[in-house]
Amino acid sequence: MQKPTHTTELHGGRQPISAARIDGLAGMAVVDEGAAALAFTAPPAASAPGDEQACFNDVYLLAPVGYFVLGFDTTILQMNVVGSDLLGVPRNNPAKLSLRQFIAPRFHEDFDRFVRLALNSTHPEECSLQMMRARNQQGFPVTLRASADSSGQAIRVVLELAEGKLAALERSEERFRRIVHSAEEGIWEIDGDARTSFVNPKMAAMLGYTIEEMLDQPLVAFMDDEGRAILERNIARRQQGVAERHEFKFLRKDGSELWATLATNPIFDAEGAYLGALALVSDITDSRATTERIWHQANFDQLTALPNRHMFQDRLGYEVKKAQREGMQLALLFIDLDGFKQVNDTLGHAHGDTLLVEAARRIGACVRASDTVARLGGDEFTVILSGIEHTAGIERITQTMLALLNRPFALGAAQPSISASIGIALYPSDAVAPEDLLRQADQAMYAAKDAGRNRYSYFTADLQQAAQARQQVAQDLRSALSERQFELYFQPIVNLQSGKIERAEALLRWRHPQRGLLVPADFLQHAEAGGLMMEIGDWVFRQAALQARRWQDELEPGFQVSINQSAAQFRGDTALYVGWLNYAAELQLTPRSIVIEITEGVLMDGIAKIADRLRELREMGLQVALDNFGTGYSSLSHLKHFGIDLLKLDRSFIQHLASDSGDLAMCEALIVMAHKLGLRVVAEGVETPAQSALLALAGCDFAQGYVYAEAMPAAQFSELARRGLPRMVVE
Repeated sequence: MQKPTHTTELHGGRQPISAARIDGLAGMAVVDEGAAALAFTAPPAASAPGDEQACFNDVYLLAPVGYFVLGFDTTILQMNVVGSDLLGVPRNNPAKLSLRQFIAPRFHEDFDRFVRLALNSTHPEECSLQMMRARNQQGFPVTLRASADSSGQAIRVVLELAEGKLAALERSEERFRRIVHSAEEGIWEIDGDARTSFVNPKMAAMLGYTIEEMLDQPLVAFMDDEGRAILERNIARRQQGVAERHEFKFLRKDGSELWATLATNPIFDAEGAYLGALALVSDITDSRATTERIWHQANFDQLTALPNRHMFQDRLGYEVKKAQREGMQLALLFIDLDGFKQVNDTLGHAHGDTLLVEAARRIGACVRASDTVARLGGDEFTVILSGIEHTAGIERITQTMLALLNRPFALGAAQPSISASIGIALYPSDAVAPEDLLRQADQAMYAAKDAGRNRYSYFTADLQQAAQARQQVAQDLRSALSERQFELYFQPIVNLQSGKIERAEALLRWRHPQRGLLVPADFLQHAEAGGLMMEIGDWVFRQAALQARRWQDELEPGFQVSINQSAAQFRGDTALYVGWLNYAAELQLTPRSIVIEITEGVLMDGIAKIADRLRELREMGLQVALDNFGTGYSSLSHLKHFGIDLLKLDRSFIQHLASDSGDLAMCEALIVMAHKLGLRVVAEGVETPAQSALLALAGCDFAQGYVYAEAMPAAQFSELARRGLPRMVVE
């Protein structure tokens, strides 16, 4: 008998369908050439012959694919031999197992959706997933095709093994495992509750945990409070489907910090529900430390660890805006350490640095944690006092600061004392712009210095004029050299045994177009601040050398000229001295025509380096004099160690010199000591004939001072040297 044949669409193909009634349920399945295909049709109009039914049952039972009839709760009502073998359960399913129980857990949602679609669709549905065998729990990939029967009472399912897909999946998974486990970056997966569902070995090693210790742990367990707050914000964004890249700080198992970059992608199911996120984690701890170190170096003083000028300017701008917004007042203190340069020159830079660090600590101890203390450079500090209501609070802080800075500093064996000059400018009464506020605090600081130091001064309008005058001096200095406004004056140095002028000390003067003749105290600090000292020093040497050459021709061949050098000039580039040597050779100066005068402080700044420089000078034919001897901290051993030619006794030994004084005994002892070391001695500040006579009797070699002559222009000096000094009468 001809069987009625119908066709229906099944995933793009058309398959022949035969009708049969199996165990009272409508429907049938036919496998065409070993491939599973499922179609459903209504029961036939008449009952099939018995042999035909038996034949069909054999086909159903022995088909090479699994065939199942399920209840709405996916309980297995019927299955064929292949289905029974695949699941490892009897065909009659005495335990009333559900097909869902054999679906791999991670595919449960896919299976549930597949069943819902099959129940509500007029066409067969298809789903690829992974199942688990009951006997050994080994997973295998399958393709399921299903539809509800025509009565709507059950679901028919055809199960086809995907052996090719299984092999491909296993290869893919193995490849993925190798990649993930050998990756140089951390891989971290979290579920929808932000708990760890997967990490690779690199990720675990980065944090110092084992993989097992990290699994199922909340992500926040590896973060501090700041990281948790950032994570909460980002989790919300990820759930909106945003892939992001962020820096996080994690805490390693040993408590150390791990900074990492997380390139994060959210994971969603087919219906758009958020399942979790997968992140590629890169360790940036070292690079971040380098970045932070560079930032710190750019914004903080390396010696005192205080904010530097750059950071200070940012802080001041911020505090001014804050004060403007809140209607508050703030005070800016500009602090300059009085006497620091002398300590630095005398004891050397190492002790100078120690003093600066301690000074910074003392300043910081006077203010609140919310205030800003900064070092602008050198011995200049600033303090921003925010939220100030009364000037009484400012003065209390300032007075405490002055008192602390005036206490002795322990610098090795020495305990020098310094002071401070503090200028105060107020916002908004003195200025509203940060740069104006700083300038006016600076002006107030200079007013405190001019008033005697170790005090503070508020900004006033009069200070503006004084500051403008100082600024004008600094500007005028730049044109002084090119316009030949500098001059050298010379003070005679007398041979105490012969009474003749045999030497001269060159002293710089500035003939200012408007202000007249200025001495170094009026302008050298501005020259130092403007970086002009090396250029001015070079001019002084060349002019002094030229004049020495003239006096050697006019007066006597061995005539010497002394020039003063600051510590900065003395430590200058060797090329400068080589230039001087070449110039002296051009002038055909005899050796030892020029004497370089340095202070004791220069000797304290790196013994080996200074000894090398002194040796260089002597090899060039220059002599070296130690100026103001007896006022600093150099020891007598330095006189033996360094190549010094002359000692210049400080005027403090001379001014009270008398026949029965301790000063005379001190001078005599120093003179004898110097002579035994092969040094000659010059006494400075001689003001009376009696002092001159006592020094001569003590064996002093040379002297200079007002009793002989003040500093004078070269022409006047030449005339005095040729004429000779008048005879002195000792009263």
